[in-house]
Amino acid sequence: MARIETPRRVRGTQDIFGDEQRRFAHVLATFERVRALYCFQRIDIPVFESTAVFARSLGETTDVVSKEMYSFEDRGGDSLTLRPEFTAGIARAYLTEGWQQFAPLKITTSGPVFRYERPQKGRFRQFHQIDAEVIGAAEPAADVELLVLADQLLRELGIAEGVTLQLNTLGDVATREAWRAALVAHFEAHRGDLSEDSLTRLEKNPMRILDSKDPKDRPIADSAPDIDAYLTPEARAFFDAVTAGLDAAGVAWERNARLVRGLDYYRHTAFEFVTDRLGSQGTVLAGGRYDGLIGSLGGPETAGVGWAAGVERLAMLLDEPAAAAIDAVVVPMGAAAEARATGIVADLRRAGVAVEMAYKGKMKARMAKADALGARFAIILGDDELAKGVAAVKTLGAGTQVEVAFADLAEALR
Repeated sequence: MARIETPRRVRGTQDIFGDEQRRFAHVLATFERVRALYCFQRIDIPVFESTAVFARSLGETTDVVSKEMYSFEDRGGDSLTLRPEFTAGIARAYLTEGWQQFAPLKITTSGPVFRYERPQKGRFRQFHQIDAEVIGAAEPAADVELLVLADQLLRELGIAEGVTLQLNTLGDVATREAWRAALVAHFEAHRGDLSEDSLTRLEKNPMRILDSKDPKDRPIADSAPDIDAYLTPEARAFFDAVTAGLDAAGVAWERNARLVRGLDYYRHTAFEFVTDRLGSQGTVLAGGRYDGLIGSLGGPETAGVGWAAGVERLAMLLDEPAAAAIDAVVVPMGAAAEARATGIVADLRRAGVAVEMAYKGKMKARMAKADALGARFAIILGDDELAKGVAAVKTLGAGTQVEVAFADLAEALR
């Protein structure tokens, strides 16, 4: 008979369990708690969209669209793509679901996203993000609120130490066009020394040369003109309002004049929270203002600003979280006790008591399980206890033991 080969986990995916799952869940629970403090609504959107949503929003020339998207044709012949990020799908939903009536709309979401890239530390082909957006608010106060939310999230996760908020302005449309022309002139003057990738970007997306990791490009990128010389008075006032808001809220930041977003719909604020605790790929949370995005998808010109963070990368920075506390372990000895214990366990759980059942082994092994689970109490049931209508409740650690009537167990354990 032919041997059946066990299926393997697909490269770039993960099975999350134990300590890793506890870290993961802690990130999501903390995010839910903090977003509620800021009065953001939770939404959920589809895992896949029409490919055009991402091609138009992310730009045909970006690496995500040209190399990393999981796109496929469904049975109806439509081209669909597993979402590589959240913002484009949220913008599509804003347009198609009539959410304009709720603007300014403060929303968050979370879930899996998909990119076909080389798996590395903290990066997977199916990974998970948390995401926060404000749509329909053109004021710098929206940028400030999102940044303060992000800062508080990192603090409440206990990972703010060693994480720095880097901030830049991309200006308004007039600023961006003037700066882009200056960058093109600068890079054209050094065309012969640029890498192949940067030559391609020079034609399509010259700002992305500033992001180049190629050592050949770095001296040219580092000597490129800064945006400050091209800021309009309005753009400068916007950035000053954002930084003043952060200062007022007590959020530390530093300027990074080389922090850019290549796509034309990005305006004004761009930011990243970075750390050196994750190796060379040090960004833990990033975002910016995208006032031109919804217009590029065919909707009316609509202000927007948002950020996203990788759950796995945040979880890697956490201290090991404690396992969930267990109130009691029920230890039944004998068939009659096991039958009665089933009802007792159900009643205790309905009363809000976290209870586990020790089904297997001799008394010593079952008590050892209660200790290993970190339970506060062991509830021991045998023939003698059944006859009296009580359970023997042992306080683990102290070693003391009392008898408690079945009807009083939930109250006693509290």
